[in-house]
Amino acid sequence: MRVKLCLIGVLLMSSTMPAFAARPSPEARLAKTLEGRVAGKPVNCIPQRQIQSTEIFERTAIVYKMGRIWYVNRPVNGANFLDRNDVMVTDTRSPDLCNVDIVRLLDPGTRFQSGTIGLGNFVPYTKPKS
Repeated sequence: MRVKLCLIGVLLMSSTMPAFAARPSPEARLAKTLEGRVAGKPVNCIPQRQIQSTEIFERTAIVYKMGRIWYVNRPVNGANFLDRNDVMVTDTRSPDLCNVDIVRLLDPGTRFQSGTIGLGNFVPYTKPKS
């Protein structure tokens, strides 16, 4: 009986393995997200008040969505800590989020710090006018 259960478990696991292998890389997901948008000149800061949402791409980048302009930030330090489930906490001294700011990452379940990142420049992406 145990052998049958083990074999069933192995078969179930092997049938789901290709699904894990087929998952696109964070770079590929980022490229898909930015599809149809054109990169502009990088800026040092963006106004925090205008940030409508953010999306983390594991070990790669953060996308700050601000209406029709989306800013991509590739951290200069600590990108390996980026996890899409983490909560970002930024302590700034101005109304802007800048490339000199440090972002703490918190695990949403435990609220323990899972890493820190040093932000890079913000590259704006917009859809070209038709």
